[in-house]
Amino acid sequence: MKRQISFRQYRAIDLGLFALLLLASEALLVTAATRWFPEQPYTVSVSAAVTAIVLLRWGAFAALHAALAGAVFCLASGAAPAQYAVYCLGNLLALLMLPLRRAPGTERIRNDAFLTVAFALGTQLLMQLGRALTAFLLGSPAARCLGFVTTDALSELFTALVLWVARRQDGLLEDQKHYLLRIRADAGEKGGGY
Repeated sequence: MKRQISFRQYRAIDLGLFALLLLASEALLVTAATRWFPEQPYTVSVSAAVTAIVLLRWGAFAALHAALAGAVFCLASGAAPAQYAVYCLGNLLALLMLPLRRAPGTERIRNDAFLTVAFALGTQLLMQLGRALTAFLLGSPAARCLGFVTTDALSELFTALVLWVARRQDGLLEDQKHYLLRIRADAGEKGGGY
């Protein structure tokens, strides 16, 4: 007899796997940027890409991944305590994408390449602006705050590319409750059931 997992268990596993993916890849990218190529003025991050995917899959649960991304970046780069606030809190501004997730709907975002890329870029830019705003509120000069946007410019392209590719994978950018119901209905039509 097959043992089924609950929806909450499925969500916890899914969120955990995305957190592990984020931890490993962000730690590797930060290590490369700070230790192997420290002279490079630009960095690449998976923070916004993973956050955007989780936003589309699970909505507000993406706050966990946005904050985690900031913490991993700070830990891997040996940041000062104030930088933890800048990155962990600043990344949470990406949650302003939630109304845009609901307005056209995840299905429409996934099926329209332009909307997918716009969602990716919106998530990335909001994270960058959130970091800049948090740093400004903590007393950083405006010129330094601008660096939170300019030094992470390659991540915009990377995030857009990741989501553009991800949209082609069945269920990856889909609200997971909708996805599971769709899979169950498809299995029922084929006589497989669960």
